[in-house]
Amino acid sequence: MSDKMHIPHRHTDAAVDQLLNFGLRNLWYPVLPSWKVHNTPIGITRLGDNLVLWRDGDGQVHALEDRCPHRGAKLSLGRNFGNRVACCYHGVEVNGEGTVVNVPGVAECPMEGQSCVRSYPVQEAAGAIYVYFGDAAHPEPPELELPAQLVGDEYDRFLCVAYWKCNYRYAIDNVFDPAHGAFLHAESHSMYQGDRVADMKLSKTKSGGLRFDKSNQQGKNFDWSEYNESGVIWLNLAIPYQKKYTGGEFEIVGMVAPIDADNMLVFFWRCKKVQGWERDLWRFMYKNRLEGNHWAVLEQDRVVLENMAPNARDHEFLYQHDMGLSRLRRMLEKQAKKQVEALQAWHEVRAQDAEAQARDNA
Repeated sequence: MSDKMHIPHRHTDAAVDQLLNFGLRNLWYPVLPSWKVHNTPIGITRLGDNLVLWRDGDGQVHALEDRCPHRGAKLSLGRNFGNRVACCYHGVEVNGEGTVVNVPGVAECPMEGQSCVRSYPVQEAAGAIYVYFGDAAHPEPPELELPAQLVGDEYDRFLCVAYWKCNYRYAIDNVFDPAHGAFLHAESHSMYQGDRVADMKLSKTKSGGLRFDKSNQQGKNFDWSEYNESGVIWLNLAIPYQKKYTGGEFEIVGMVAPIDADNMLVFFWRCKKVQGWERDLWRFMYKNRLEGNHWAVLEQDRVVLENMAPNARDHEFLYQHDMGLSRLRRMLEKQAKKQVEALQAWHEVRAQDAEAQARDNA
């Protein structure tokens, strides 16, 4: 959704739908695994926005709107000059703040020194690059608070990233649906146990998020999941390991990266609270025995979600197992409406200020 456009009240519903389809704003999103970004500029699309990312000489990642302010060529096709990128078309150089710093083809070009391209705040943590997608009314990012599983040394973790041809909300629904584990993943290495008949309950987490779990069993299957927001949307769950795989449970932290209304990336960290020689064993077992199993489970999810009936959400018959995702959907819709209303108010204030300024200058 363009930040530059005024959103009339009669278009509020359409604006809310667009936010929900492309991704809520004013949040951090993981956009790429860290290993994907090197010195060569790379172009990506996230939340419908075209971005160019690159690393400077200190390894810091920068993100800009992928558009040269001169003629609109993609900056991702250009060259990395450290703290700036140079457009391949006419050599215009734009720094990490979106300011044109050099127009080599023209002496004293008035474009130099102008902030012509949108710059996006960037952070890097837990093997991923996060970008803040704020709207015009919220350009400054909130603090990015990652869950304990992704920071510090208490947990060990592996990150996997997958591209799915579906709307990102299907992935959120899928993770916030513990009941499907005993059916879709019944032949997996970790979700073959437990009762298929489940009584589900919904509660709030200490941080104000949502927890949805089976009241009749824990530690047997995919028995609970949580939805949290801490500057970034993240979900987590726990799945029991067989004893031969060091026992106990491992946790999964999941995040989504909408590309557009029909495509997305999913980020899944496999985490285990383990130290010493058991950590070495866990890392060995994961790379040699477990990683392939995890990808097989993810593939089951991908196939189902990519092949949902057209407009599946418009024809659902939800039942007790779905009360968690139903509540979560209402919560996201409420947040989208709040963002649209705040942006409308911001545009109206700016319009009033402009009118007042015009009267003063008359």
